[in-house]
Amino acid sequence: MMPNNRRTTTIAYIKLITAVAIWGGSFIATKIAVREVSPVTVVWLRFLIGIIALGYFAWKHKELVLPERKDALELLWLGFLGITLHQWLQSSGLVTSEASTTAWLVSTSPVFMALLGWIFLKEKLSWQTIIGFLLATIGVLFVVTKGDIQSIFNEGFGTSGDILILISAPNWALFSVLSRPILKRFSAIKVTFYVLLFGWMLTSVQFLAGRHWIEINQLSTDGWVSIAFLGVFCSAIAYIFYNDGLQSLPATKVGAFLYLEPLVATVVAAAVLSESIVLASLVGGGLILLGVWVVNQNSEEYTE
Repeated sequence: MMPNNRRTTTIAYIKLITAVAIWGGSFIATKIAVREVSPVTVVWLRFLIGIIALGYFAWKHKELVLPERKDALELLWLGFLGITLHQWLQSSGLVTSEASTTAWLVSTSPVFMALLGWIFLKEKLSWQTIIGFLLATIGVLFVVTKGDIQSIFNEGFGTSGDILILISAPNWALFSVLSRPILKRFSAIKVTFYVLLFGWMLTSVQFLAGRHWIEINQLSTDGWVSIAFLGVFCSAIAYIFYNDGLQSLPATKVGAFLYLEPLVATVVAAAVLSESIVLASLVGGGLILLGVWVVNQNSEEYTE
């Protein structure tokens, strides 16, 4: 029989791989959904489902205690950044950007987190971090141009969707940095539930003002399956599995699993959406991941 600690570690690895595979598929599910309805409708429906699913889980763990006013305002701001704005940027970007390209661009977030830490938190910016940033930047250029970097000067920087996705990366980094203080005061389950709830409420303003509920009838079976997948699996189950992994393994090991997300997205996008796997995109993706790894190595040096 497998020892308890080894069994716990094995289960944690399985949960982490499952979570990353789910998140890798989120780009493809969003791409399918935004073909039928607007990005606002996709975000609104996704997080309505996510709130119900995660709310049940939070209720089971007695985490639905209402936050105080000061904490509620902080969670409201985080909900705007992490849900309302971030998900709108990604969903709108996927209208014209390929799902695989999106996944590679999103993976640059840790690099932007290091830069934001230098700007706002006065954290040390070493040559190693600068090298990592440059590697990731070159990788981004390869991904969005499919290796034809010269086309930037002739045709511009990728599609409009690529630009929105790239903006979402530093936005997520900002959200992550600003989330640190409140995560020290409350559980991750409680913070995530209220961030989702407030973000969904803010999205509801745009949803109702634009009369987007009319679009719901346009969703096909594939569209509903995609949104249900985004709501239940990506917004609730994957998050729970990811945090279970954090409880059993060091954060550095858990973070390494996220490097698999764009690889999963690339393979699934090729299988489901018939997106071509371009060698230049894989090279660029490799440079992005190398740059992120170099930056993270530097970050670990100052946090141990």
